[in-house]
Order: sequence, then C-alpha cells, then structure tokens
Amino acid sequence: MVKKILIACGTGICTSTMAAKKLIAALEKRGKGNQVTTSQCKVSELASKENGYDLIISTTQVGGDIKLPVVQGVAFLTGVGIDKVVDEVIEKLGI
Repeated sequence: MVKKILIACGTGICTSTMAAKKLIAALEKRGKGNQVTTSQCKVSELASKENGYDLIISTTQVGGDIKLPVVQGVAFLTGVGIDKVVDEVIEKLGI
C-alpha cells in the first residue's frame, strides 16, 4: 500500500516543494520512491487536511491538535542531516 505524506511550510509553496523533491529523490535512491505520494499545504491548514494521510513533514513549527506523526523537515532545506530524517520517515511509515 502506498503511504501518503503531507508536507507543510509557511505558505504551502516554496520550501514544501523543495522538501518534497529532496524526500522523493532520497527515497528513490533507497528503492522506496514508489511507496509514497506527497502533497503540500500551509502549516495553518494541517488540522483540516491531515485526514487521509499517514505522516506529516513540516519545515516550520507545528502547533495545534495534530494526530499524525510529525517529522521536522528542516534538513531538506539546509542539506544537513537529510539521511537521518529519511530514516525517520521510513521508520514511522514502516516502509
């Protein structure tokens, strides 16, 4: 079964796009790119959009009552620690 990841940033456009591209590239290198799909949104939309997803990756602070596991995705912006974040995503999704 394909796992669904919701990637959030401040505006739902720029940094979430960068994070999504880097995540998919890293998962493809590990042979797992076809096991996930990604969508993007503003961090302020998370509570209303989280249903139907398996995991949230955020490039900014997440507040509120979010029920899904959240992975901090700042590493996709800085380039530092990407492998560790990808390991965490794989572990939390069980892929």
